[in-house]
Amino acid sequence: MRLASTGTILHGVSVGEVLGVSTLADARLIAGRAGLDRIVQRLNVMEVPDILAWVKPHELLLTTGYPLRNTPQSLDRLVADLDERGLAALAIKLGRYLDELPGEMVEQADRLGFPLILLPNDVGFDDILNQVLTDILNRQAAILARTEEAHRALVQIVLAGGGMREVTAEVAGLLQVAVGATDAAGHLLAAAGESAQVARLREINAALARTPAAPPAGGDGHYAAVPVVAGGHHHGRIAAYSAHGTLTPSDIGILERAATVAALVITKQEAVTAVESKYRADFLRDVLTGRGGLRVAERAQAFGWDLERPVSVLVAEIDPDAEERPVQDRMLAAWQASVRKHDPRGAVAGFSHEVVAIVGAAADPAKVARDALAAVSDGTFSTGLSRVASGADALPGAYGQALKAARVGRQLHGAGAVAHFDELGVYRLLSLVNDTDELHAFVRETLGPLAGDDDAENADLRRTLQALLETNLNVAETARRLHFHYNTLRYRIGKLERMLGNFTEDAHLRLNLTLALHVLRMRGI
Repeated sequence: MRLASTGTILHGVSVGEVLGVSTLADARLIAGRAGLDRIVQRLNVMEVPDILAWVKPHELLLTTGYPLRNTPQSLDRLVADLDERGLAALAIKLGRYLDELPGEMVEQADRLGFPLILLPNDVGFDDILNQVLTDILNRQAAILARTEEAHRALVQIVLAGGGMREVTAEVAGLLQVAVGATDAAGHLLAAAGESAQVARLREINAALARTPAAPPAGGDGHYAAVPVVAGGHHHGRIAAYSAHGTLTPSDIGILERAATVAALVITKQEAVTAVESKYRADFLRDVLTGRGGLRVAERAQAFGWDLERPVSVLVAEIDPDAEERPVQDRMLAAWQASVRKHDPRGAVAGFSHEVVAIVGAAADPAKVARDALAAVSDGTFSTGLSRVASGADALPGAYGQALKAARVGRQLHGAGAVAHFDELGVYRLLSLVNDTDELHAFVRETLGPLAGDDDAENADLRRTLQALLETNLNVAETARRLHFHYNTLRYRIGKLERMLGNFTEDAHLRLNLTLALHVLRMRGI
């Protein structure tokens, strides 16, 4: 189905209905009964031999047989040609040019389900043309009027502030079927209609959500769906299910109008959501930077947030290699869903490069972060968690902690890291050094050849040094961790001391070596 355009006939009447008009009261169907539901949208008269070049789909072709009077043997081939071109039926007057139709022609029409109609001799073609075309145009006018009336009713719903629930209820009432609206992921947003039909519609929708390419499974009714498109984006679909009969082209037309109105609803909701998100983000940014002013907790309650209790701040910062805008949208949606699940009174807002969440101390912030991270398949943001803040006044400090944890966590563990401020330890201090060249120089001076990975043996010796420092020079424990023989490790210790100095006896050297190894762990420094 497509929307009507001026001068285009989109609807018609079936061949069976054509046979019911008064001028064809004495007409007789002689073959092709299986095709009585073929749709007639136009009529044509065949009185020239080359008519095949001029016929169009859904035509009822009228003829006296004059062009075929000398070649009646080609009539069975004519039926196949007309059927191949999508014609609705062929109506013939016998007696003047053709006395009878060949049996092969009748058999071919029955095999193809192509109706052959024997016209009465006392009815003129002009009478048939006038009456059938009048019926077709009246049918189209009625269908268009019904569609326009439905469109006006649906637009009025939107103007009155209605949403998907009201739109589906209106369409269900007009069509007497079950109607549902889904989002782009296939989740049912609203449904209306008879309970049994709605239940079946839900089943079909669930099946399509699992395998979108699969047709609706089973059922003795009829299912149809129309996409909802706004701003060039697919936002879901409007679907209908009828247990009592097949949905007509007119019904599909009303579904298309409903999809257009649903796009208006979605556009309006997106605009409202965008404005509300901006207000939330601006307010939360002011709170986190200490510019919230008076009555912060009271104003936060207007957004459904509780900032008077002990809370933790979480910062999810987009990783450098991510495509910012699409990732930002997915991040915000994932964090909103996760916070809503773990703490309905928590706050969430999206800033230019990050998403900030505030959750109560009773919630597990690490679990909130992991759930949000799992919802974004490409894992393109790193998350930092703050200490527990006592209330709104302590939020700026907690925000700084979470931001620091996110950035240092990424340096330590790479993209997609989740780090708590309390777990940063000495890395918090190292991250405060702005002169990274000085840090690099310190590493080179302290570790010497072990500072680079150019030599595989040096990298291996650095791992041995790391294990020794972590075990407080416990040779037996280090050998166990590295799966070395005791004597092999003693040999390596001697080699390390020749390269770095007598670190087994010099506590200050061990401290420098430990710090240098920590700096190497911080990626991006």
